Amino acid sequence: MSDSARPTALAQDVVAALKDRGLTIAIAESLTGGLVVASLVAVPGASAVVAGGVVAYQTELKHSLLGVSADLLAAHGAVYPDVAVEMALGVRERLTLDGAPADIGLATTGVAGPDPQDGQPVGTVYVGITWGEDVEVLPLLLEGDRAAIRSATVVESLSAVQRMLSSPRE
Repeated sequence: MSDSARPTALAQDVVAALKDRGLTIAIAESLTGGLVVASLVAVPGASAVVAGGVVAYQTELKHSLLGVSADLLAAHGAVYPDVAVEMALGVRERLTLDGAPADIGLATTGVAGPDPQDGQPVGTVYVGITWGEDVEVLPLLLEGDRAAIRSATVVESLSAVQRMLSSPRE
């Protein structure tokens, strides 16, 4: 499978798995700037499972839109594992359908470059996923230019959701 086809195939698989389970997903993005949501909504029928997405590129918006702790952001900056988790929890709670939160929250935060941020090197990425009481943080150290890092983050994010959906639940 070519690199350009991989996000499309992953998005199709994720949408199908969400439909099969009757689940919804909400996405909060920083460095990916909407690429994760765009890949999912490119799949026909995604409206049945994608609640929506929030691009909180500026650090302040992670707090005001998604409820990430201001103290956490002040202490560690936006590129930090707990920030990814709080973004995922926040978007899940804020993007409600018929008053119910999305079942899964997915968030991306990281440094696409060209310069380091918050003491983190270029390519540092954290993907946060929440589903019920389950919380997962995927730490990544990616290589390449901005476009490559952002694209790889989309692939890794969708792959992580796919793995979570295919794992047995207690």
